[in-house]
Amino acid sequence: MAVYTHLGAEDLAELIAEFGVGALTSAKGIAEGVSNSNWLIETTGADGRGARFILTMYEFRIDAADLPYFLGLLDHLAGKGCPVPRTIHDRNGHLFRTVDGKAVALIEYLPGVSVSRPTEGQARAVGQALAQLHLAAADFPGSRANAMDLVESRRLADACGADGLARIDPALPALVAGELAFLAEDWPQDLPRSVIHADLFPDNVLMLGERVTGLIDFYFACNDFTAYDVAVTHAAWCFENDGTGFNPALSAALVAGYDQVRPLSLAERAALPVLARAAALRFLMSRAYDWLNTPKGALVMPKDPLAFARRLRFYADPANAGIFAAP
Repeated sequence: MAVYTHLGAEDLAELIAEFGVGALTSAKGIAEGVSNSNWLIETTGADGRGARFILTMYEFRIDAADLPYFLGLLDHLAGKGCPVPRTIHDRNGHLFRTVDGKAVALIEYLPGVSVSRPTEGQARAVGQALAQLHLAAADFPGSRANAMDLVESRRLADACGADGLARIDPALPALVAGELAFLAEDWPQDLPRSVIHADLFPDNVLMLGERVTGLIDFYFACNDFTAYDVAVTHAAWCFENDGTGFNPALSAALVAGYDQVRPLSLAERAALPVLARAAALRFLMSRAYDWLNTPKGALVMPKDPLAFARRLRFYADPANAGIFAAP
């Protein structure tokens, strides 16, 4: 999340009026993240009791043609009882509108906070919620390829160039080249597939205590190996923010929580070390590209790519291959 585009109070009020959620009373830009412009919206509410929403303008890295998939998925999962925000349809039933050539959507606001230092109980709950999502999405009719797959990691590596990667850290060019070669050779085949979130970081999970109240930011959702989503979530939750300090207790709780709701197959467990390396590389490359290409003047905080270089080295170390083994 970020704010790249300025919308005046009059423009926002006119836009919100199209959704039938009451009159705009407050709009505050959200500065986190790197892909979209976002505002916390407060209105009088359709019933006059006040209401909150998230307004998103899609800036880059997200194709508006994919929005029916993303937003329809939210409605599908919410209908199955998953803790996800509903999409607010406009007065004509549309999932999103267009402002100055950019798509905008209004999403239900959910209570809860994003934790910065998760407990074992919270990690277990997140694993359970992720498995619930995978099961609930089994009959979702939409299909979307993973736009942040190994092909995209290679494209981003080429776009950054060896010189650009070396400006971030002199060791990055060799690390990235070696991992791209390894993953191309050893990528697993024939694993179970589903709709996956593909970006379930702690800031995309809302919690009250040890209860998950919201899974949010589905704008990288796609159809891919279900175990890859476990690997992404593992990389996001089981380390310190800077990529150091792997926490084996969080790791065990997260995977056990998932396994309790949707048991992992032996093949999936065997593939998790490779999938985790791919997940770490995916975020290393997108962060490296953003680090080198963040637009000047954007209200945005680029994230440290080296945090995922450290995770990648951890997953690539043969001494750590057993962390995904069945208990």
